[in-house]
Amino acid sequence: MTGGAPGPADPPPVAVLGAGITGLAAAWRLTRAGVPVVVLEASGRVGGAIGSVREGGWLRELGPNSLIEGSAELAALIGEVGLGPRRVYAPRAGRRYVVRGGRPVPMPASPAAFVTSRLFSPGAKLRILGEFWRPAHRGPGDESLADFVTRRLGREFLDYAANPFVGGVYAGDPARLSVRHAMPRLHALEQRHGSLIRGAIRMRNTSAGPGGRIFSFQEGLAELPGAIAAALGGAIRLNSRVLGLRPVAGQWEVDVEGAGRGTGSRYSAVVSALPADALAALRVENMPDTGALRALGEIEQPPVASVFTGYRRGDVAHALDGFGVLVPEVEGLGILGTLFSSSLFPLRAPEGHVALTTFVGGTRRPGVAALGDAEVMDIVRRDLGRLLGVSGDPAFVRIQRWPRAIPQYNVGFDRFKQACASIERDAPGLLIGGNCRDGISLAACVESGCRLAAAAGELLSRR
Repeated sequence: MTGGAPGPADPPPVAVLGAGITGLAAAWRLTRAGVPVVVLEASGRVGGAIGSVREGGWLRELGPNSLIEGSAELAALIGEVGLGPRRVYAPRAGRRYVVRGGRPVPMPASPAAFVTSRLFSPGAKLRILGEFWRPAHRGPGDESLADFVTRRLGREFLDYAANPFVGGVYAGDPARLSVRHAMPRLHALEQRHGSLIRGAIRMRNTSAGPGGRIFSFQEGLAELPGAIAAALGGAIRLNSRVLGLRPVAGQWEVDVEGAGRGTGSRYSAVVSALPADALAALRVENMPDTGALRALGEIEQPPVASVFTGYRRGDVAHALDGFGVLVPEVEGLGILGTLFSSSLFPLRAPEGHVALTTFVGGTRRPGVAALGDAEVMDIVRRDLGRLLGVSGDPAFVRIQRWPRAIPQYNVGFDRFKQACASIERDAPGLLIGGNCRDGISLAACVESGCRLAAAAGELLSRR
């Protein structure tokens, strides 16, 4: 499709804003349904935060590092673009470490391991086991994750389980995150079953639990957006930043800066998979109130730096026998955690070497992510030395910075979801999704793209 003025028998395409995984999934689903699309991407590549770079024997991820089975939409997408045979699984992902007392301690992965674990004190274990009988709270309020976890499982579980987990997933603060929005499945367990433990047991007994394996692809996660883009072909326009939208006679004109420069291109609908700040900066003409649109720019997205380091195997004392190590805030270290990248997936480091991916910054220490490379490496080398027995100079170093990284689904996030709904009411034909609304995981973003495509298809069918 050219995106130019359509002929009588040529319906206008749907404009998809953003070629991250949400936009690509939406475009793919629409294309499969016979709806023409044009994908407008501001940068010079597809994938958004997903990026995999091969340099010699090293393979590093710029953003997310893995996927987890369990999403039907994600599984279908992978199969449709032919990537099923290229999946590689993480055999050691079940073993994870959390720092306690300055040392990595295995996180218990079974009831027997929980009883003997050094991660929690005897008193904390009794408090956790007592969760089964603790009364549920089903009030309408928006509770923080920290309050929820402390109420049900105790302070020690918050400090040495929830806090490091949130630091690794959201780079966030459980005292600010909303349990209902940031961890909806956790919230649902209490609401439906009255207890997290009771709900987990029932889900396991009915095979309704997540239980998915962790995986990637042979050349990294970027294979997924790359395969979708290859299938979409000329429908994708890179270096095409969208400046504004204009409703015209039931259709949309899109103002574009860059390779797709120009106005006058008509689209039957607009699907936005843009980051919140980019969406907030759009000019949308004839909206009764632009306040809802501008409000999306207030979603907190702290800076994060991903530090990929390669070492000679003999320079790392730890066995690296697992997924990685998470750092609780109460331990006072400079890093959020480290993935054992070369232990997770094959061919991530040359023979005789290991690869580690360490994260710094987030809401915990945002200033660290903005430090110079040398200062960041000083912090990383110090903490890796303490935790993993790393010595000597790294054989390979790359630092990827994300000034606005993961959206924080903080207490009060309802107002941003309501803003998205308000925008869609005020601008019929403009649909909003992505990690500013539908969840931050890659699976959630794929599901968001599928939802957007279905909504666009329903919209077009009513015309």
